[in-house]
Amino acid sequence: MSTRNSQASKSAARERIRAERERQKKKEKTRRQLVVGASVVGVLAIAAGIGFGIMKLTAPTGWEAAAEAKSVQPAHTQGKNGTEILIGDPKAKETLEVFEDVRCPACAAFEQSTGPELVKDIKEGRFKVRFTMYSFIDGLSGGEGSKNALSALGAALNVGPDAFLKFKTALYSAKNHPEETDDVYAKDSALLKVAAEVPELKGNKAFENAVTKGTYDRWAMDMTALFGRKGVKGTPTFMHGDKKLVMDRIPQQQMTQAQYNQLSLNNFKKMIDKEFGPAKGIQKGEKDPTAGGKGIQKGEKDPTAGH
Repeated sequence: MSTRNSQASKSAARERIRAERERQKKKEKTRRQLVVGASVVGVLAIAAGIGFGIMKLTAPTGWEAAAEAKSVQPAHTQGKNGTEILIGDPKAKETLEVFEDVRCPACAAFEQSTGPELVKDIKEGRFKVRFTMYSFIDGLSGGEGSKNALSALGAALNVGPDAFLKFKTALYSAKNHPEETDDVYAKDSALLKVAAEVPELKGNKAFENAVTKGTYDRWAMDMTALFGRKGVKGTPTFMHGDKKLVMDRIPQQQMTQAQYNQLSLNNFKKMIDKEFGPAKGIQKGEKDPTAGGKGIQKGEKDPTAGH
């Protein structure tokens, strides 16, 4: 073999070795890029997973979520966000406004002694009543019973005004109404147990589902956001237009519960008669035959005092 041929062969061999090395380098680089890329994707996936987990942990729940939910307004409501609960004969010329909180003990005392008279006035068309329901006791005493009961009242109102009035009466009754510090109405089961006393609500699956699913939770939040409307920050409060109506206070004095209830009723009638004129069947200047009795047993809840 000539020297020239030998050199050419060696040169060709070196070129093949160099080309193979370049090929191996490119292959290794590609492999490293794939590994790094996969690692980055893995890290991003983990980070995304952690972010999603944090987002889930910090996502609003309960009443915080309700405040951000879409509002579902009960039937038989009107006004902005359906927060006007106006019950009574549309032809009634006057409107009495009643402000209450379901957990309020003074409201319960009023409802137990005078609630039937208020309903009677509504039925007779003496006036319409706009109910504004608050939940400030949830903040004062802790809990969520006022809001939860209001949401359930929304479900009852969706059934009908009568169902609403009867359910409210049952919630405030001496048999069912808890102590102010006992957040019983935060439990749906407690509300449904009381609702079973109302014919329109007993066994009503649509009503029960609305209570357990919190269908009217956002509506309840919108309603309680009216706190302070017309300057009212205590319950029970009664307004006629911009005028706050005031019942005579019951003196602190020994008496039976029946006597207390009668006096409370008389004071309510007196307040209403003074504002709206005598009730049907009682002529102006004529004494109410149910009037009489005075005093309140020490420690009794006075519904005329507000909360």
